[in-house]
Amino acid sequence: MTADRETVLAALKRIADPVAGTDIVASGIVRALNVAPDGAVRFVLEVAPKNAEAYAGTKAEAEAALGALDGVSAVSIVMTGHTEKAPPDLRPQRPAEAKGPEKIPGVAHIVAIASGKGGVGKSTVAANLACTLAQMGRRVGLLDADVYGPSQPRMLGVSGRPASPDGKTILPLRNHGVTMMSIGLMTNEDQAVVWRGPMLMGALQQMMMQVQWGALDVLLVDLPPGTGDVQMTLSQKAQVDGAIIVSTPQDVALLDARKGIDMFRQLNVPILGMIENMSTHICSQCGHEEHVFGHGGVAAEAEKLGVPLLSEIPLDLQIRLAGDGGAPIVVSQPDSAQARAFSDIARQMIDAEVA
Repeated sequence: MTADRETVLAALKRIADPVAGTDIVASGIVRALNVAPDGAVRFVLEVAPKNAEAYAGTKAEAEAALGALDGVSAVSIVMTGHTEKAPPDLRPQRPAEAKGPEKIPGVAHIVAIASGKGGVGKSTVAANLACTLAQMGRRVGLLDADVYGPSQPRMLGVSGRPASPDGKTILPLRNHGVTMMSIGLMTNEDQAVVWRGPMLMGALQQMMMQVQWGALDVLLVDLPPGTGDVQMTLSQKAQVDGAIIVSTPQDVALLDARKGIDMFRQLNVPILGMIENMSTHICSQCGHEEHVFGHGGVAAEAEKLGVPLLSEIPLDLQIRLAGDGGAPIVVSQPDSAQARAFSDIARQMIDAEVA
């Protein structure tokens, strides 16, 4: 029998809050509690950064208490929090030195795969690029940072939950030669992630800095669409070697793609190039070619902005089926024309020395 929410809450109420002096439920630090039908329990401990060490034992105590309950199959706790604003100090002070972006230990290059709007195939491009680079002998990692719509576990055919032997370091999963980490591995496939900005930023930093990536030639980061907290956190916390912008040829997508490019330029992240996805469609029955979303819009935009056009990828049923089946087209049909489009992009990344 699976444990229910009330049973889980009752167990958490027996754990003392070392700062507030009450239990952790009463003090309000337990957020986004979810008890899945399979018995997996997930929640966030939202604590002030200055108290993180004080709560380290609390997190371990909660994991042990819930793990001992009948019907609980797994426990996942993410500890994050809001930054508290300190009271002003009017004494003359030496200006603090801003801490710039840092390298992720063991990772040679970081490349962001981004889009201005959703639905343009950015995650499909990221999955195929990761697998292609791995086929070319590169040591590749893929961080699925699209927190609200994580799709890489499905596209790479990865299931299961990452382990954490010491409660601090997360062991990523691996398939098709790609080392992968995603928030989707911590939640059910149909479960919404209802997090505010500070929680998003905390989770992203954990997935970047606390995952045991090992030695990688390149870490691809599949970003959410738009120009929000995740993009800013990545660019400000990690040394990003460049961004690849994915767009369809239609004007609406290009409007948002321009904003994405402008954001990366403001954050001093080089634009490695643009990809026109869903560029053309060839009927499998009669061979007729049609441009469902228009054609050449991304090429014209890339020329206007002075960035390379890396490829024009067709709108193709096999690409979609391969991604849904957990084996991207470059894995399931490596000699196909569709796979060659991704291979061309990978070779350009290698030539540019970012992979």
